Amino acid sequence: MLDRRFILENLEKVRENCRNRNVQVDLDRFVSLEQERRRLQAELEELNRQANQVAQRIPKAADETQREALREEGRQIRLKAQQVQQRLTEVEAEAAAIHRVIPNMSHPDAPIGPGSEANRVIGYGRTPKPEFPFPPRDHVEIAQMLDLVDLEGGARVAGHGFYFLKNEAVLLELALQRYALDILLSEGFTPMITPDVARNHILEGIGFIPRGPETQIYSIEGTDLSLVATAEITLGGLLAGQVVDADLLPIKLCGISHCFRTEAGAHGRATRGIYRVHQFTKVEMFAFTLPDQSDQMLEYFRDLECRIFDGLGIHYRIIDTATGDLGGPAYRKYDLEAWMPGRGEYGEVTSTSNCTDYQARRLDARYRVRGEKGTRLLHTLNGTAIAVSRALVAILENYQQADGSVIIPEVLRPWVGKDRIVPKD
Repeated sequence: MLDRRFILENLEKVRENCRNRNVQVDLDRFVSLEQERRRLQAELEELNRQANQVAQRIPKAADETQREALREEGRQIRLKAQQVQQRLTEVEAEAAAIHRVIPNMSHPDAPIGPGSEANRVIGYGRTPKPEFPFPPRDHVEIAQMLDLVDLEGGARVAGHGFYFLKNEAVLLELALQRYALDILLSEGFTPMITPDVARNHILEGIGFIPRGPETQIYSIEGTDLSLVATAEITLGGLLAGQVVDADLLPIKLCGISHCFRTEAGAHGRATRGIYRVHQFTKVEMFAFTLPDQSDQMLEYFRDLECRIFDGLGIHYRIIDTATGDLGGPAYRKYDLEAWMPGRGEYGEVTSTSNCTDYQARRLDARYRVRGEKGTRLLHTLNGTAIAVSRALVAILENYQQADGSVIIPEVLRPWVGKDRIVPKD
């Protein structure tokens, strides 16, 4: 979240940023509550001071009558202090609820616009867009022909949006994980397999809403746990409440996890097949940095995503995300959108965001500079290395052949063990 003092001292900038990000938030009410909170806090401190003074006078009273009068005076002061404390608690809760939905500030170079239509294309990958001498099939038809995905079985077992991967699709999933992991290991990332659940205060700190009508999260009834939508949640939560030495930064982590999303409200062609599903595997990049390192780290994450998809031989475009399409914690975000010929359009396959100190303030994740007093907030960044289901869609549709087979990208062949998937007899 943004610093309270920053909001109060830069109210018009914050107001404009909320408009640019298409976020409705009552900033005037927040300012009023903050003013009342400060007044109540000062009043409470004064009442506590008065109560302490009265308590100190009681042993020095001349007689029992004076002592009883002082006790009564102390009781009245404490009663008033309790009333002020109750009101202060109410004010703090209302202010905090508004504070949580105020988005991060936006990078000055981010395109300004209400939604994805304002996103800016800033480049393309090395692989040209493929041309087919036949009408390209979509990944659902290809997967059925090659016996790679069982959507009906997944729906019977777990409901619509779940699926079984079969045969070479299983090998492709494992190959994609290992391919991404090898690149990140060579770049000095620490590999981690993370929990598939996290405490709700960790999700809130990262910027996800565990419960409520707008949630995309599966919560576990009767607990304070939820299934994670991305390893960003668990990796970011790793330093919640912790202080690290500045000399150790940046810390680069890559986490493998299952991701669970309700996809509430999703509809249309994107829900066909495995493009938008309730569960998938992802290799996630995450970094904790010094404030002056985060802009450069975002460019580095984007370049790694490009390197991964250039290596796969997939045509893609690079998107500089518009303010209205940014998630609340993101200061700036880049997406890679792969060309998916069966769908006849580009589809998002990766995203990377610089969240500056927005998540760290919620999580109380800090660093210490040796020889200096106090601690400071870390900057956090996240980026998709591989979201397996989307990558599978891109591979099946871009590498399809007229005879129904699919060529395996060369970089994945050592793990898949073959160079082509052919229709089963």
